[in-house]
Amino acid sequence: MKSGESPRRVLHVITDLYVGGAEAALTRLLSDPRMRDESYVVSLLPKGEFAGPLREAGIPFMELNFRRLSGIAGGMIRLTRLIVATKPKIVQGWMYHGDLAALIAVVLSGRRGATRLAWNIRCSNLDLAQYGPLLRLVVRACALFSSFPDLILANSSAGMEVHRALGYRPRRAEVVPNGSDVDRYRPDPQARAAVRRELGIADEAILLAHVARVDPMKDHGSFLQVMGELPHLRAFIAGAGTESLPTPVNVHRLGKRGDIPRLLAAADFIVSSSAFGEGFSNALAEGMACGLPPIATDVGDATMIVGDTGIVVAPCDPKALARAIRTLAEESPERRDGRGREARARIVDRFSLQRAQGRMREIYDELSAPADGTRASRGS
Repeated sequence: MKSGESPRRVLHVITDLYVGGAEAALTRLLSDPRMRDESYVVSLLPKGEFAGPLREAGIPFMELNFRRLSGIAGGMIRLTRLIVATKPKIVQGWMYHGDLAALIAVVLSGRRGATRLAWNIRCSNLDLAQYGPLLRLVVRACALFSSFPDLILANSSAGMEVHRALGYRPRRAEVVPNGSDVDRYRPDPQARAAVRRELGIADEAILLAHVARVDPMKDHGSFLQVMGELPHLRAFIAGAGTESLPTPVNVHRLGKRGDIPRLLAAADFIVSSSAFGEGFSNALAEGMACGLPPIATDVGDATMIVGDTGIVVAPCDPKALARAIRTLAEESPERRDGRGREARARIVDRFSLQRAQGRMREIYDELSAPADGTRASRGS
């Protein structure tokens, strides 16, 4: 940080700025000028895709390198010095590693009495056996120290309950669902026609959208198995790593894309096949904002997001997923259009970006207000 830089109200500490739900949520949150002008972002890992949008928006950020022990030690020193220099009213951690690093740096800075600490839970029932031992250790450490933050935020009720079962004991807990940019994610007949021409998909063909990076939690295998059993339907999979997956002939592998709203506009349904771990699925809500009836597995807050606009089935059950897809695909075009309108209206009314930004501003206002002697003991 340059000397003389003005203090910031919120210093965000995130594990990385790669393409993912938490990273996208932070970037969207800071698209609000009132948030952007008082924020500073620190990424524990370098060269993330979302660094570009932050730089273009004029948001100051620092990239550390926690991939090596030497990088962790040096990075913690830099983060601690940044907190001392900027004197933030709030340090907000994002994801497990970001939460833990935020806690340690605030304590080392000597500003624990003046700076509020918030953590952010982004997943629900994560199957830790699918990941490395370091993540398991960090999660256990977060549970052990979970009474230290002044606030623990979650993007899903399911995520908060799962973490209480893991041993989290928040002083104060808040659930703020992710917000979707309903102006960017919307029906677009011109994009629908153009994308279908590019993919060689007929106007009348039923097209399913599945947007997720390749990760065990996303369970691409179940979705692709189902598509192999439904050769009369078409689908695309988009997300980092999807270009390398073995797929049936009726599935287009699009890989990591920067034009997801345009792709979604070409589809008829949005599918989320996650096996575990989802808190609030951005892909599901964004598809619904584009007017797509949803088909989702019952992971995280999917049932609450979908409501009665689509179908929710048990995870890791390809037969149930196939039945749900058949059910909606066989409905009349009029009923499909009606579901799509209802799906978009649900996101606009309950899960818009403006709504999420407004709630976060309220929470930060409350958290940064002068202590009155009772805040630290407030229950959730």
